[in-house]
Amino acid sequence: MNLVWKLLRQHISIPQFVGFFFANLVGMTIIMLGIQFYTDTQAIYETEDSFMKADYIIVNKKISSMTTITGKSSAFTRPEVQDLESQEFVERLGMFTSSVFDVRASFRLDEKTSFATEMFFESVPDEFVDVKSDEWNYEQGSREVPIILPRNYLDLYNFGYAQSRNMPKLSEGILSAISLKIEISGGGMRDDYEGRIVGFSSRLNTILVPQVFMDWANEYYAGTKAKTPTRLIVEVNNPTDERITTYLQDNNYETDKDKLDASKQTFLLRIIVAIVMAVGLVISILAFYILMLSVYLLVEKNSTKLENLLLIGYSPSRVSMPYQLLTIGLNLLVLVIAFVVMMIVRNVYLEMFQSFFPNFETPSVMPALLTGAALFVVVSIFNVIAIKSKVMSIWKRKD
Repeated sequence: MNLVWKLLRQHISIPQFVGFFFANLVGMTIIMLGIQFYTDTQAIYETEDSFMKADYIIVNKKISSMTTITGKSSAFTRPEVQDLESQEFVERLGMFTSSVFDVRASFRLDEKTSFATEMFFESVPDEFVDVKSDEWNYEQGSREVPIILPRNYLDLYNFGYAQSRNMPKLSEGILSAISLKIEISGGGMRDDYEGRIVGFSSRLNTILVPQVFMDWANEYYAGTKAKTPTRLIVEVNNPTDERITTYLQDNNYETDKDKLDASKQTFLLRIIVAIVMAVGLVISILAFYILMLSVYLLVEKNSTKLENLLLIGYSPSRVSMPYQLLTIGLNLLVLVIAFVVMMIVRNVYLEMFQSFFPNFETPSVMPALLTGAALFVVVSIFNVIAIKSKVMSIWKRKD
């Protein structure tokens, strides 16, 4: 083996292999970093304070002066809902259900500070709720009602009402620990419930209760189902689709422009990550061809020596092994260095993520590592097969 290696390495072109090494390193690093960055950003989508949730928009009819004067309904009819649901840009559609009973809530912070207010409830299908909690359920007959508040309500209280009246500010944790007294009345009945705040929503700007409670309470206290919906929540497949804006304008609908812009930013971010990964893959493929070209040229330069080695009894496998070990070693070194570079870059952007999203939990690096390992195995197998094939062609030529 040592003799074979000494004979064959004389014509190895160091610049060619260095070029392959750095080209493959760049490609492998881009691919692994792209996979890991996408994994990390997906984790941001799942945090409660993320602005990059799935692509949801809230749709309602425009309220104008004429609407108020004429008393025209702002509710969606069934044909209108079905028409919107049938649009190609719509993935899923859910309806807001409003309470048709009276609600009054009160709670006490301490002996001197208490609040009481008239309020309302709304609900949406559970799959559209962006707060994940095991407590988000209701069993008929229970006197405990889980509630999700919009996060901006808490901000308005802390930085507006409490600030102006020199009252204590409330964190999400403190408010979640406070028990609300909920008084519900309607249809000649009045009952007390205990409200339990289980989370805060960044997507839905309303006071949410479970859909099952809303359906039961509307029937029990009002003897009727909810009125036709005035708002719809829509998951779109591509928020940059111009057909969304055109459809809303043509039907005199409106949505929160900021949410639509955030959805577009999310979609564009995913596209950018995919493009970067594609560039990395192209670079890796080009590096693979550089390596194969270098190996083919090296084998061709050593063809006379290879023929002599084969003639004196060396097997094609034994002759091929030095080249195969060389390429596998280079590929393995590329994988290790690419992983180290990826971790260095990742630590830099993770600090920024955690400063913007305090609830961000660092995902595993296994997806990127497994992707790099898979590329290493695939490229190495192709290298081994190609080298063996080239040596076999020389071996057959000697016959």
